[in-house]
Amino acid sequence: MSVYYNSVDVNALNMLRTTFHNRPAMQLENASVRVTVMVQGGHIAEILDKSTGVNPLWVPPWTDEEDVDFGDNAESRLLRGIMGHNLCLDLFGPPSEAEAAAGVVAHAEGGVVEYMFEAAGGGLVCACGLPSSQLGFARCILLDGNKVMIEETVQNHAAFDRPIAWTQHVTLGPPFLERGVTTFRAPISQSLGINGSEPQTLDVYTSEASSSGYTAHLLDPESEMAWFVTKSPRLRVQFGYFWERGDFPWLGVWEENHSRTHSPWNGRTMTRGMEFGVSPFPETRRQMIERGTLFDTPCYRWIEARGELTVRYHAAIGRTGAV
Repeated sequence: MSVYYNSVDVNALNMLRTTFHNRPAMQLENASVRVTVMVQGGHIAEILDKSTGVNPLWVPPWTDEEDVDFGDNAESRLLRGIMGHNLCLDLFGPPSEAEAAAGVVAHAEGGVVEYMFEAAGGGLVCACGLPSSQLGFARCILLDGNKVMIEETVQNHAAFDRPIAWTQHVTLGPPFLERGVTTFRAPISQSLGINGSEPQTLDVYTSEASSSGYTAHLLDPESEMAWFVTKSPRLRVQFGYFWERGDFPWLGVWEENHSRTHSPWNGRTMTRGMEFGVSPFPETRRQMIERGTLFDTPCYRWIEARGELTVRYHAAIGRTGAV
């Protein structure tokens, strides 16, 4: 395993090399929160509010199981390790048939490659190379009370300008997520359901026994900041993400509520994805580029030859009224 860190800095910053559901991970914590990042895929699997013991992020029900049939398709590798907050770069959605034949996975390789870790600048740096995409990626995580401060940098190793997708695939799950109970707020201006379907209701998670869907939401162009906040009234916990609207103008709301009956889902998974990024819909690269814009807003972002892009955002969690 290629994980590395400076042991003195790690101890000073209360970081720990550990396992999470029997998989290698890194943790950092302070008096308010604990954050767990997976070695494989770099998923932020846990943002735990230490005062309540609640982690709003999704941990799939098949995580601790053996001999699960994941199939052999573009989603298989991602589903084997996905948890919580997944990075989608430089693809948001499925690969084309030709890309899949060449080994490209759903949402691209950022969610399946092995990450390296280093204590630096008062925080935890999680970095990886994306050889198929010819990109480098680094995420620095710092803790400030009940806030998880995140800075991400993408480097283009190619000698040409190129469009990229870049989405923070944040997925919530039980026990924080409850049917007809968990509430959501976000500064939305326009919405469109996938394939032109009716947009989903955002305010409260569905009460239906089985449902699914995806809706793209344009975040308020009049505001410099964008955000979503979700609350569990029963657990009295609030959780949210906050970012610059110019970096990620779109919020995709994905729902899987016991509707997928094939393995590994098996009709037992309940999620709500709050996916903020530069693209409105999970679609192939060609579809993304041909779409171009929606509601007069770009559906991808350019990165220059040998250039880099940096964004900053944060998550916050605490008892109701603390976020």
